[in-house]
Amino acid sequence: MSQKYDITIKNIFSDMADDIMSYFLGLQYTKIDELNIEFARVERRDSDMIFKCTTDKGNVAVHIEFQSENDGKMPYRMLRYSLEIMEKHNLIPYQVVVYIGKDNVKMANSLSYDFGEQNTLNYKYRIINVGDIKYTDVLKTNYYDLYSLLPLMDQNRRKEEGEKYLERCVEAIKNIPLDINKKKDIAFKAEILSGIVYKREVIEKAFMEVIRMFRIEESETYKMIIEKGEKEKSIKIAKKLLKEGMDIDRIAEITELSKEEIKKLMN
Repeated sequence: MSQKYDITIKNIFSDMADDIMSYFLGLQYTKIDELNIEFARVERRDSDMIFKCTTDKGNVAVHIEFQSENDGKMPYRMLRYSLEIMEKHNLIPYQVVVYIGKDNVKMANSLSYDFGEQNTLNYKYRIINVGDIKYTDVLKTNYYDLYSLLPLMDQNRRKEEGEKYLERCVEAIKNIPLDINKKKDIAFKAEILSGIVYKREVIEKAFMEVIRMFRIEESETYKMIIEKGEKEKSIKIAKKLLKEGMDIDRIAEITELSKEEIKKLMN
């Protein structure tokens, strides 16, 4: 990846750190702090994310590297990063390469040699291929930040369905139960990442509908319709609670209707 693309990738994934560590890595942690480290003795990699995590087994430095291409030198790079982390932060590194490329993973995840009892190396790290993750598995969770990665997931289904698969991803993002600004952010990231595996015209076609939908949701008319629907729902609830004999103050608290509005419903 170019330096410019590295920075873009880091910005895209910065909000996903918690979801990546919980869903991808299965880490149980109580505290997370981002560590500032530039690998001065190695090549500078702005696509890296490094976090200090407090776990039930002690503190660990989680080092996540995002890779869109196969790199035969990856084990050497990761080992050098590991040494830098241990030296600068005195933490055990938990290293993961998150592969988001179009092709199959062809990178090794280890380095080893054995030249006698006191001269050995057995180094390993994890590689997670986003293409191996099932689309339906992610949709069963509430890790909504990971929806940005949907276009890169489920490689076999993606190849089988083509642009239809991308349309499914866009539809899933559109239906996320979050506010409009958060959905727009997730959709924007998904659109950028789609460029790794889809052609530009396919991406523009797929995301055109969700952009139009977001504009509708932002319109004053749409907001009025939603607010009216919520008001009618609150009135129905208030009427039911009145029949049950609940106090007006309590009904106002539950439904967010004014006491005057509730009193009118009693007539």
